[in-house]
Amino acid sequence: MPDHKTDQNPSTSLFDFDREDARRRHGVLSAEIRHHDALYYHKDAPAISDAAYDALRKELEALESRYPDFVTDQSPTRTVGIKPADGFKKIRHTVPMLSLGNAFTAEDVTDFIGRIRRFLGLDESAAVDIWAEQKIDGSSCSIRYENRVLVSAATRGDGQEGEDITDNIRTISDVPQTLPDDAPDLVEIRGEVFMRRRAFEALNIEREAAGEALFANPRNAAAGSLRQLDVEITRKRALSFYAYSFGEVSAPLASTQQALVERLAKWGFSISRPSALCHDADGLLAYYAQIERLRPELDYDIDGIVYKVNDFDLQRRLGFVSRAPRWAIAHKFAAEKAVTILKAITIQVGRTGVLTPVAELEPVNVGGVMVSRATLHNEDEVARKGVRVGDKVTVQRAGDVIPQIVGVVEHAADSVDFEFPDHCPVCGSKAIREEGEVARRCTGGLFCEAQAIERLRHFIARDAMDIDGLGARSIQEFWDEGLVRQPMDIYTLEARDSEAGNLTPLRVREGWGAQSVAKLFESINRSRSVTFDRFLFALGIRQVGQATAKRLAAHYVTLDALIGGLEAAQDRQKGNPAYDDLLSIEDVGPAVANDLIGFFTEPHNLDIVRTLAAQALSLAPYERRATQASAVSGKTVVFTGSLTKMTRAEAKARAEDMGAKVAGSVSAKTDYVVAGEDAGSKLKKATELGVVVLSEDEWLALLGGAQS
Repeated sequence: MPDHKTDQNPSTSLFDFDREDARRRHGVLSAEIRHHDALYYHKDAPAISDAAYDALRKELEALESRYPDFVTDQSPTRTVGIKPADGFKKIRHTVPMLSLGNAFTAEDVTDFIGRIRRFLGLDESAAVDIWAEQKIDGSSCSIRYENRVLVSAATRGDGQEGEDITDNIRTISDVPQTLPDDAPDLVEIRGEVFMRRRAFEALNIEREAAGEALFANPRNAAAGSLRQLDVEITRKRALSFYAYSFGEVSAPLASTQQALVERLAKWGFSISRPSALCHDADGLLAYYAQIERLRPELDYDIDGIVYKVNDFDLQRRLGFVSRAPRWAIAHKFAAEKAVTILKAITIQVGRTGVLTPVAELEPVNVGGVMVSRATLHNEDEVARKGVRVGDKVTVQRAGDVIPQIVGVVEHAADSVDFEFPDHCPVCGSKAIREEGEVARRCTGGLFCEAQAIERLRHFIARDAMDIDGLGARSIQEFWDEGLVRQPMDIYTLEARDSEAGNLTPLRVREGWGAQSVAKLFESINRSRSVTFDRFLFALGIRQVGQATAKRLAAHYVTLDALIGGLEAAQDRQKGNPAYDDLLSIEDVGPAVANDLIGFFTEPHNLDIVRTLAAQALSLAPYERRATQASAVSGKTVVFTGSLTKMTRAEAKARAEDMGAKVAGSVSAKTDYVVAGEDAGSKLKKATELGVVVLSEDEWLALLGGAQS
């Protein structure tokens, strides 16, 4: 289930999804995915189907593709699995066990090939050898051999650390206890533990006879059997293992994925067949169709196809993005649709006042999960789809923004067109739609209770100030009673709770107790020490997500410097050094700059920010973390002109891996300008400012890895 999960292609309808409601939805999805990961990995008892889980992932990834600044290190798209469960010894993966991106359509597969060609600078018609193999629906693990003897095995865990299942793995007949003489002194073989259908059926017959609960499917049975503290239970269950990859090795195993699989088979490992070496998207799709036809006849469960660039040298060049490789993707089998009744259309008001129509549905099972609500995005989407209250509609939960209404099956006899409100349903203020905008927005500002409460909820969120124990319900309760109306009130709550007066002590309130109150105050006080970037994100500035907040924090270093820089940038004219400096930050264009300047030059906002920083918080500088040490760590670099040794995308990715900050324009703070062929105005400005200019070869030499 949560094995291969990323797709970089948002659906068209996502572009109509308002930013602030998208951010709120991002938080909800992240929490829901973490919950299902815990059920899946720790309890081997998922509450939803694979398709339903993929649907959650797909929506989250589509949101982050459209709004990349939503991404944080804690986002489910940046993590793999979940931390190992208590009771097992832990094993640290020397080479992380990462996950894969997802493809759901033929277009996704074509885009995957196109991205590879563009990254490598290949012609659009150039053949790219891709190895295609079945995606086994089981439990991933890594098996370590030293001097050709099996010494340890671990589950995927959170990708960095897994559970020690060495004794359990030894019971599986498909796993060799020793390797032949041609194996390296050290090698980690990775693959999938699964249960064949006939073994699964026999196990459930035994459990039924013994009056025990039945397993829902072979995947759950395999995972539950593998993760047993009593290894004798594992021994009694017929588990299988297919090998498909490797982790740490002391010597190269092969030059291609195809050669690797053939070598693993010679060593005695079972591998999935048939597999195929394809050269373009048409070949991959033909293999996908072939396996989809064979799927019912297989003696094990698969939920898709995995495509991998065959050449390992190309894999190394392509590298990774987030928690997934650029060189591989999982093409999932199609999910389901369902038909239900649209009972009502309600309006939600987001943190910035955006009015979002929501479809309230007659609950229906779609891909294994009950769906009762779906976003309608905006008034144009409602009109385009022609949905009306009482209509019979089709709902889809995979391969698109999810859940969503695909279209109308049948209009109700008495249904009428939905009239989008021109006033906020919460505060009654006018709701206006500015020219060029798809969203209608409440003009009530902080007067609007919905906006104020949503801002507070955003402030305390996990990826912001991360205050545990103060959830949406508590915020609503404290707001209604006037206890918390702005962020600073959170940090005075403990002092006010201990004072005599009208405040009813939290410990005697319904749903609270001494222990939960103590944990809340501990969490609040812990949040007082926060990095500068998290604080910026917590402020809820429009268009400033986690990624943008990190770039701002890295650029300005301190709050005072940021405020001063934005005040000086109010003259939004090119040639104003402060404004040019702001625009030099990657992903900060004129629109984002306007929102930043507007926020930090508004006296009310400045008062809140300065009060928090002075009286409640200790802001630690944001530190950019490189994946490897280098001479360019912490340096700002600008690329200009045409590069010949690698594409611009590959150059940027490599620079950031080395700890450099890649900027979009040249300023006095730029350390290096890398000038390729036909460099233009950026090279001229670098020369005028005295910035160090490097050729592409000089830049590669500085990185310590010049390419021929």
